[in-house]
Amino acid sequence: MEVELRFFATVREAVGKRTTRRAFDPGATVRDALADTETRVPELEGRLLADDGGVARGITVMRNGTNVTHYDGADTELADGDSLSITPPVTGG
Repeated sequence: MEVELRFFATVREAVGKRTTRRAFDPGATVRDALADTETRVPELEGRLLADDGGVARGITVMRNGTNVTHYDGADTELADGDSLSITPPVTGG
């Protein structure tokens, strides 16, 4: 299945592009997508996933426009055609 990943702010800077499409096996989760991104972009290692395997503190992950905290967090299963938006904490004033 194919999932579109959208990156914002410092995550976008690290990845080097706004969006990408990735193929995942059926049953893949948000955790799988975040781990794949950390592997492909070493600068993000440890910044998207917490030590316990959940979404890292301050990172917002939206699946098709809804925060994954409203589903099963990092255990949220992905479906073909899903869109994941990954946003780091926003600072400043």
